[in-house]
Amino acid sequence: MTEPVRAGGAARVMSPQRNQVELRPVDLESLLAHDHAARTVWAFVQALDLAPLYARIKSVAGRGGAPAIDPAILVALWLWATIDGVGSAREIDRLCDRDDAYRWICGGVGVNYHSLADFRTAHEAWLDAQLTASITSLLDRRLITLNAVAQDGLRVRAHAKASSFRRREKLAELRAQAEAQVRTLKRELTEDAGASARRKQAAIERAAREREQRLAAALATMDKLQRKPLPEAKKPKPSKRRGRGGDDEPGSPTSTAAKPEPEPRVSTTDPDARVMKMADGGFRPAFNAQLAVDAQTQLIAAVAITHSGSDMGQMSPMHANIQQRYAVTPEHWLADGGFTKLQAIDELTARGTQPVLPPPRSRNPDIDRLAPKDTDSPAQAQWREFMRSDFAKALYIQRGATVECANAQLRRRGLQRFNVCGIAKARAVLLWHALAHNLMRMRSLNIAVEA
Repeated sequence: MTEPVRAGGAARVMSPQRNQVELRPVDLESLLAHDHAARTVWAFVQALDLAPLYARIKSVAGRGGAPAIDPAILVALWLWATIDGVGSAREIDRLCDRDDAYRWICGGVGVNYHSLADFRTAHEAWLDAQLTASITSLLDRRLITLNAVAQDGLRVRAHAKASSFRRREKLAELRAQAEAQVRTLKRELTEDAGASARRKQAAIERAAREREQRLAAALATMDKLQRKPLPEAKKPKPSKRRGRGGDDEPGSPTSTAAKPEPEPRVSTTDPDARVMKMADGGFRPAFNAQLAVDAQTQLIAAVAITHSGSDMGQMSPMHANIQQRYAVTPEHWLADGGFTKLQAIDELTARGTQPVLPPPRSRNPDIDRLAPKDTDSPAQAQWREFMRSDFAKALYIQRGATVECANAQLRRRGLQRFNVCGIAKARAVLLWHALAHNLMRMRSLNIAVEA
């Protein structure tokens, strides 16, 4: 840049010097506002029962070894990352160096993505217990009642790709190759004398062993699928073309025969994943995540994750889950038409809950689906009559404003695809989302966090 020239000489200005090192006296506590959401996360974590996590730490006083990362830090990091829409351990590792909220949570303690990734999926049972304990605390304080519970399912993409699905013959071939590779790597690891090379070889051997284990799990899943009873084949429809004897001609193009059931396929990446129809109409490997939400507060009371791509059989198990967790029986149970199953209507009614969901439509437009049928049980007839009332219609409207809203919040925070393999790890990720959602709902409702 050319300096301006004047009659009295060049202008004197102060230009930026960005390569100077500055030492600023600043503490982490002053980086966040007093009402920052990260502070709410930390207060929530302090109210949780962390004793089971501390009990698993091997580094104890009086013995050697480096101190472990405080589990409270790891819990807070994952809760805040979930709220922030971050689902990658590597990204959290980077944010802990440059983002004030993550730095404040760490408090100067260094973390790494290996520890973060392992911690995220290693404590599914503990996460489930904390979800139950937090809702139980609100029930004891009479801040929620669970009188009306809404249920919904959302299909979440699995980590596996569609191209990873193989049939039995290919799975057996790939497993044999993996077993041979593991044997070869173990032999090379024993013969290699270099420490650095041994560590690298050990990592390769571990990856090959894990791949062999996944293939073994895929074959076990294949056995389970093939042992399931297949649906009865539909009888072929009679053809209109008749031979001289009046029977269908076997060579006629209009004659039909029962098609053989195709051999099932299982993913080599994630044997627990199943191909499901997604919201956009496409078919992809996914899991079916189920949410049970308190209709009054939109707090998630229970979660489940299944292999089934249909919601038809998910209502009764979730209802029993709520009863077992909290020893309460909801007065009303809200769900959409995808959950309508007559057997579940009988089961919920017998347990003391009124189902609030639309009866299935008939193919005949002249048939009133709300009118009791001759084949209905007393509970089913009462349910149809109840759904005709204005009270039931007004109650059903709450479903979309509660559980659908929670569904959308989880999607907004990044629950579009699981980046972990296995249904147990996927459920752990779903529990992190449920706890994070409840935390922000409690903050919005001005519900104080208590131990």
